[in-house]
Amino acid sequence: MQLSGFNGNLALVTGAGGGIGRALVQLLASSGCTVVATDVTAPDFTGLNGVHSRALDVTDSMAAAALVDDIEQRLGPIGFGVNVAGVLQSGTIDSIDDEQWRRTFAVNTDGVFYLCRALARVMQPRRQGALVTVGSNAAGVPRHAMAAYAASKAATGMFMRCLGLELAPFGIRCNTVAPGSTMTPMQTGMWSDSSGAEKVVAGMPDIYKTGIPLGKLAQPEDVANAVMFLLSDQAGHIVMDDLYVDGGATLRS
Repeated sequence: MQLSGFNGNLALVTGAGGGIGRALVQLLASSGCTVVATDVTAPDFTGLNGVHSRALDVTDSMAAAALVDDIEQRLGPIGFGVNVAGVLQSGTIDSIDDEQWRRTFAVNTDGVFYLCRALARVMQPRRQGALVTVGSNAAGVPRHAMAAYAASKAATGMFMRCLGLELAPFGIRCNTVAPGSTMTPMQTGMWSDSSGAEKVVAGMPDIYKTGIPLGKLAQPEDVANAVMFLLSDQAGHIVMDDLYVDGGATLRS
């Protein structure tokens, strides 16, 4: 099945400098989209046609709104919005300080709210569009020493469902992709030695973490492909969904 609905459309992607965001930008561009790729520092997509790189701090609500307005004026109507920007904060609850907690929510939750609010305001009058947020399977399963991250992703997941309920009557579809362990710098940064991948796949009973039944970590393209599906015409009747892409790690769909 060939996914459709991308050619000639305009997509805005946050967190485009990282593994999943970069893979998604490449897929969108190759499918005929014009893409505005953003990150805290404008990501480099030199040589990739149709990609405009912009700097965006998603925790700045005024900057998010201004960027959406500028894109609409300069490039045209935004058809797709994808929140990929995220930060990982690990540590037990007694060790996380106030600033770490606030920063995690500022990026993972507030940033999604700011961008989706700005996009909803321009999409509603057109009565069309699709919004996808890359969340985490940690939103649905407790994780040891990851309370801030898991809580922020859980809040964002419910926000996307509420947003989907509000925007569905306007023909705007809102969904979440929930990856598990994915081969990105965020994942490898948690490993203490070269056996990190093996331990994740096998599971770590000492911290009550199941392994991955599929026997491998996800690649960024695996997650990006799921986002592409939810943006496509072929997902035209899917809204408020939370699509787990974790090789069965959470034992749920």
